[in-house]
Amino acid sequence: MNSDVRVETKVVQTTKNKVRKRTKKSSPFSGWKENLAGYAFIGPMFIGTSILVLFPILSSFVLSFTDWNFVSGYENAKFVGFENFSKLLTNALFLKGLLNNILLILAVPITLLLSLSLAVIINKYVYLKDLFKVIYFMPFISSVVAVAVVFQVLFHPTKGPINQLLLKLGVDNPPGWIADVTFALPSVMLIMVWTGIGFNLIIYLAGLQNIPKELYEAAQIDGASVWSQFTNITIPLVSPTTFLLFVTGVISSFKVFDLIIVLTNGGPANSTITPVVYLYQQAFVELKTGYASAISLVMFVIILIITYIQFIGQKKWVNY
Repeated sequence: MNSDVRVETKVVQTTKNKVRKRTKKSSPFSGWKENLAGYAFIGPMFIGTSILVLFPILSSFVLSFTDWNFVSGYENAKFVGFENFSKLLTNALFLKGLLNNILLILAVPITLLLSLSLAVIINKYVYLKDLFKVIYFMPFISSVVAVAVVFQVLFHPTKGPINQLLLKLGVDNPPGWIADVTFALPSVMLIMVWTGIGFNLIIYLAGLQNIPKELYEAAQIDGASVWSQFTNITIPLVSPTTFLLFVTGVISSFKVFDLIIVLTNGGPANSTITPVVYLYQQAFVELKTGYASAISLVMFVIILIITYIQFIGQKKWVNY
């Protein structure tokens, strides 16, 4: 027994000595090969991000305080201080675009409500769930330009299929849709809802599958109605998902550009213009790059404030 104990003691001591030797040999540069390999992998992405993202952001911040235009060199940029911002905040067209963008935000809760309702129906009462997921997700992954062209045909005031159908149903004066100042912005909102349902639906379905079925079974035993289960179980437990989709939806509503450019180009009579469309016009049509940079900086601050308010407000209604 003593010999066995001595052998085990020698093995333990030998192991400790090896560990100490390895520890002594280790240095900050011992893993330089592994570190170099890691930097080599992230290097191309970091360089690309720096050139295509970080540098333009910093340049835009600096140019927002100048009167530089797109065709002149940086050496011709003249510092004007806050002149661009003072012009911007008193510009009627920019303020109109900002109001239109606030109205576009209304499409976000409508999309969330429809998406959640469809997700609950598909999750509980529909067979071939994967088929319906694909059907509803198709508009989201479709090209925005293609979607805009299709709705240009559908919303044509005289020859469009929608108005032709309304005429056959007895509507004497169908709306002009994208050609009407009153209906142009609601038409854009309608398309935003149609294209956004698919993505929200998939996310909601994932959230619904994480809700324990025992909660619904217990509610049924207690005699709770379907509506009561929806309002007291489903909505509170998917509130983190709703918060995520609401924040991303609001941010996305401020980035709507390609749909409006192809569909209405900001018209008619600037009824669908948004700050992003106005920024494009000033930067690449009027070539007022400094002024356009000021627009981008103001929009960044507005989106940041709105997102911060949302994160403060979520403490009162989101259940984690």
